[in-house]
Amino acid sequence: MALHRLWRVSSLLRSVVSVTLRRNIGLSAVVFNKAKDLDPVQKLFLDKIREYNTKSKAAAGGVVEAGPAYQKNLTEEMTKLQRLYGGGDLTNFPQFRFPEAKLEDVTTK
Repeated sequence: MALHRLWRVSSLLRSVVSVTLRRNIGLSAVVFNKAKDLDPVQKLFLDKIREYNTKSKAAAGGVVEAGPAYQKNLTEEMTKLQRLYGGGDLTNFPQFRFPEAKLEDVTTK
């Protein structure tokens, strides 16, 4: 009986250790890969991400590489929405107010 329990515990321990080792080997492979030179596709991908990052910082929160046609289209759509929905500031989320309902007591006769 004790031998059977010991076998179960050791089996469980082996499975936990194997999963942990697989995860650690997977992570260490990524770390060791960063030390080597990247392949051309990975390098191109990272270069494009870095380029987009610098452009987005230059845009200061706006759309990256938005030309005058985009700005014109944006203002036209904003004026259309303001006309349809009665004006107001469309860049902020609306504030909703729900007043407390006045309830009357109902008496049964």
